[in-house]
Amino acid sequence: MIGFIVAGLIIGALARLIKPGKQNLGLLATLLLGLAGSVIGGVIASLLGTGKIFELNVIGFVAAVIASVLLVGVAEGISGRRKVGR
Repeated sequence: MIGFIVAGLIIGALARLIKPGKQNLGLLATLLLGLAGSVIGGVIASLLGTGKIFELNVIGFVAAVIASVLLVGVAEGISGRRKVGR
């Protein structure tokens, strides 16, 4: 469980580094988006037959980072809309 949290934090941080621009996301949001990306990456790797959902492998890691970059973009868009409306 601790390894899953650490991997989620690393994947979330990588996603924020890859995504251009400044994101107004805190550490908790980065962790949660990284965890969600990890699960998505694990599901993709599992569907491709390269491992189990919670097993760390290269294809799952790459898919997790890509999914997290997309999730960071979505979170950024949602938080941007909230600030514009105020």
